[in-house]
Amino acid sequence: MTAAVPGAPAGAPAGDAVTVRPLTVDDLPALVRMEGELFGPGAWSRESLREEIRGPGRTYVGAVLPGGRLVGYAGTWFDGFDVQVMTVGTDAAHQGRGIGRAMLVHLLDAARTTGAESALLEVRVDNDAAIHLYEALGFTRLGRRRGYYQPENADAWTMRLDLRAR
Repeated sequence: MTAAVPGAPAGAPAGDAVTVRPLTVDDLPALVRMEGELFGPGAWSRESLREEIRGPGRTYVGAVLPGGRLVGYAGTWFDGFDVQVMTVGTDAAHQGRGIGRAMLVHLLDAARTTGAESALLEVRVDNDAAIHLYEALGFTRLGRRRGYYQPENADAWTMRLDLRAR
């Protein structure tokens, strides 16, 4: 799937279209780099990332620029009833261009196809950009999880989207 990424900032480099495609273990070097840059001390290890993209019930996609560079990744886990958004990350140099949105919409559409009734996620309470994205897609806040993100001891909002409603 190729997605035009709307809303790129004025003066953004050309090539705002990304291809959203399944991730493979060949993507691990780029995933490890982005994971570390984006999530610091709470970043998943290489082995955790490997297990996530290969695990049962998991769907992981990446956003690739026309030149082939991976600039984003996102994944879900389907338990047979609900889908859990496990992660959404966009390379810092490419944030704010709709790449995260394109990947998440792709995953939510796939979840609807598999029969998931709702999507659930956690997001740091201070991650305003992610909260805005999730709310724009229809997610609502369920509650606050104190100290959810370790080792930072940061709180998370839990959020839910009804996938049966459009």
